[in-house]
Amino acid sequence: QVQLVESGGGSVQPGGSLRLSCAFSGYGFSGRSMGWFRRAPGKEREGVAAIDSSEGTNYASSVKGRFTLSRDIARNTLFLHLISLKPEDTAMYYCAARGQLWESGAYLNSDAYMYWGQGTQVTVSS
Repeated sequence: QVQLVESGGGSVQPGGSLRLSCAFSGYGFSGRSMGWFRRAPGKEREGVAAIDSSEGTNYASSVKGRFTLSRDIARNTLFLHLISLKPEDTAMYYCAARGQLWESGAYLNSDAYMYWGQGTQVTVSS
């Protein structure tokens, strides 16, 4: 069974930065595509960034150039580094993992992910 635990959220001013972490427990961390999603109040869940088993990354256009996704296989941890934060980045951020190893495609589609963490809140305001 896969379990995901996010941390690192917080409140920052516009232009600030944060690093979100997703601790993975279970089998097959390096072989699973994983992603970060977010949901702002009153809005639909949005795919933010994803990484596949070949370490290829995909980003939503709204965060490209500001968010960086990485995977530390030795620590079984997925990171999302956020810089130049904007008020519209305010949301609950969720880590997700695919159900099968070596799955590919549909990286920013939440329907493609089986396992989810509880989320970590990011608030950007002055």
